[in-house]
Amino acid sequence: MTLAGMLEAAEAAAPVESLDVVARMLKERLGATSVSFLITDFTGGSVVRLGAAGSVETGEPARRIMLRGTVYEDVIRTQRPNVEDKGEGTDVQIVAPVTNRGDAIGLLELFLPVVPDAEVMREIGETAHALAYILIANRSHTDVYQWGRRTTPLSLAAEIQHRLLPASLACEAAQFAVAGALEPADHVGGDTFDYVIDRDTVQLSVTDAMGHDVDAALLATLAVGALRRARRAGADLAEQARQADEAMHEHGRQTYVTGQLLRISLLDGRTEFINAGHPWPLRMRNGQVREITPKIDMPFGFPAPHTYRVQSLDLRPGDRLVMLTDGMLERHAGSLDLSDLIVRTRALHPREAARALIAAIVDANHGHLQDDATVMCLDWHGVDYCRRDAATGADLTDASAPSRTRPSIPGR
Repeated sequence: MTLAGMLEAAEAAAPVESLDVVARMLKERLGATSVSFLITDFTGGSVVRLGAAGSVETGEPARRIMLRGTVYEDVIRTQRPNVEDKGEGTDVQIVAPVTNRGDAIGLLELFLPVVPDAEVMREIGETAHALAYILIANRSHTDVYQWGRRTTPLSLAAEIQHRLLPASLACEAAQFAVAGALEPADHVGGDTFDYVIDRDTVQLSVTDAMGHDVDAALLATLAVGALRRARRAGADLAEQARQADEAMHEHGRQTYVTGQLLRISLLDGRTEFINAGHPWPLRMRNGQVREITPKIDMPFGFPAPHTYRVQSLDLRPGDRLVMLTDGMLERHAGSLDLSDLIVRTRALHPREAARALIAAIVDANHGHLQDDATVMCLDWHGVDYCRRDAATGADLTDASAPSRTRPSIPGR
């Protein structure tokens, strides 16, 4: 079994049958008695088991398997496969991460009649890695994977909101790792986040549209569309902000959107930053969290005359930057020390840290948010930090880098 062979076989199948192809190859090659794929839901707090394509009933709610305290959670967090032999004639369970550049798509679970040796584990790891590419290639052609990620029905506003998010909620590269998480309010509030990697830069944005429900989602669509259009035309940060502001004035019907735009050079680490009436970001450096207080310009669409100032941001290798919306500062979460939680989750990958921050806000509000809660977490490693394995988003090949031990997280 080769990576190229598996990709070719899966590509030849219909999109919804690609998982069956992988399962069949594992059964034939390794003698697996059972093979399944578990996809992570939108919140990252549970997984849903996808059976054979023909047995997936998308008309029914997806059946969640909660991650907390399970082997599945450990494998996603550490990005290392787990082997469990319970003995007494039972099959050996292997769970491997299905991840591409930090985006934890799900898990590959299989049962073998004997404990696998190093060569078999290598093949399982390669299969899981290939499966990530297969899923990424096929998810735009079928709703099966979208169904698996929806453990609760989405409102129309939430559907619009989710379609504005990047296809992968996390990304790992040599110079940085970034991840975002969003928890919609009971009445969707129009939060979005976005990122893109160009040849020489990484660009991030967080926006918060005025209002709630479909009106807010449509306003967010306008803002994100204007920002992406300008960015993809090669516009600099100031021009992106100007075009977003112009779009609000022309089509926003006297409403506005707050936002933050960040661009970091992957060549020299130079940063550019615009704050359009948005909550200030937080930066953790050497275990201490400080609020960054740049100059604040008007939100996109604000009626008073204004311009947007491009500012520099002090970002050094080893820093963690957290950009958020005001839903992370809800009054019911007043007892939650956000800075302390950022410190306590410092050993986690940004993907897991962002989810932990969101989960803490949701718990503090007893599961009912008055406003969307959104966070983007960026770890900046620097332009000279290249001895890293960016495939999974957890393992570091630099022996001098700090190990990712499990911190104390509220609710654990």
